[in-house]
Amino acid sequence: MINLLPTQQKNEIEREEKCKVILILGISVLISFLSTFLILSIIQIYIFGQLESKKNFLELEEKRLKDPVIKDIQERVVLLNQSILKLDSFYQSQAELTGTLEKISQAIPPGIYLTNLSWQKENSELKIVGFASQREDLFHLKENLEKENFFSDVNFSPTSWVRPKEVNFQVTLKVGKSK
Repeated sequence: MINLLPTQQKNEIEREEKCKVILILGISVLISFLSTFLILSIIQIYIFGQLESKKNFLELEEKRLKDPVIKDIQERVVLLNQSILKLDSFYQSQAELTGTLEKISQAIPPGIYLTNLSWQKENSELKIVGFASQREDLFHLKENLEKENFFSDVNFSPTSWVRPKEVNFQVTLKVGKSK
């Protein structure tokens, strides 16, 4: 197609088209900026609303925690926790007496009877008094106790070895914690 318009009109038309393109681009950029501004404003309003809601919740919780009933309950919980910690510490420091008695019963050969058993907690010492029908049974007991790593310092009284039969014996030993 041939354009027969004079140059002045051609330039004017070109200028108008350029103005329209610039106007369209300007409006597009302005709309983009406005949209971004609105989105950021909405996000800011949402965040401030959430912040205000959390602040109100926190104030309500603080008021609730200042309630004397709640304070009393909290103090009781603290005291109970301290008591539980003391009990736990006490039980942790105790030697396992049932395990000790089980190990002793496994070490006692036939022919030996225990008549007395005493426990000294302070030094973890166990004193056993009993009766053996023969001295050989007493030797077996001594060997069994010394074999067990749970016991240490196994000491029989000297009078325990005097009689060959119908022996009254006494032994002291240290007890360790079971593994």
